[in-house]
Amino acid sequence: MCRNRKRWPAPPSDSKNPWFSLEERLAMARESCKGIRNVQVKPLEGLTVEFARLHKAAAIIRGLRKFSDFEFEFDLAHANRLMAPEIETVILMPSQDQFVTSSSFVKDIARHKLSQAAAFVPRCVLPHLRKRLAERA
Repeated sequence: MCRNRKRWPAPPSDSKNPWFSLEERLAMARESCKGIRNVQVKPLEGLTVEFARLHKAAAIIRGLRKFSDFEFEFDLAHANRLMAPEIETVILMPSQDQFVTSSSFVKDIARHKLSQAAAFVPRCVLPHLRKRLAERA
């Protein structure tokens, strides 16, 4: 995202029903990115475009999971361009094995067969899912 550093913002998920707090999600994201050069995981509050501007990013990288996400992402990219024309929005297509991945999808799979969730999350996340499932039982 930035010249020599990439920052991965972890949003607060106000509109979702997360299983993990922001602090827990940050810790898992940091563990997942450990060993990747020039990557920092930072909490995100507010607009992504403001986060990008604050960190002097040249671009915001977004990913599509499915075609129905395109209209939202298109509108968001346009709004970002109006607010910060110096920051480009790049939209990436998912690999075939990741196009259905979402937090609700992973939660549903984990509830039924935790071992199958391993195909959709980093290895370091599985113990956290196992613990959370035990707490919710």
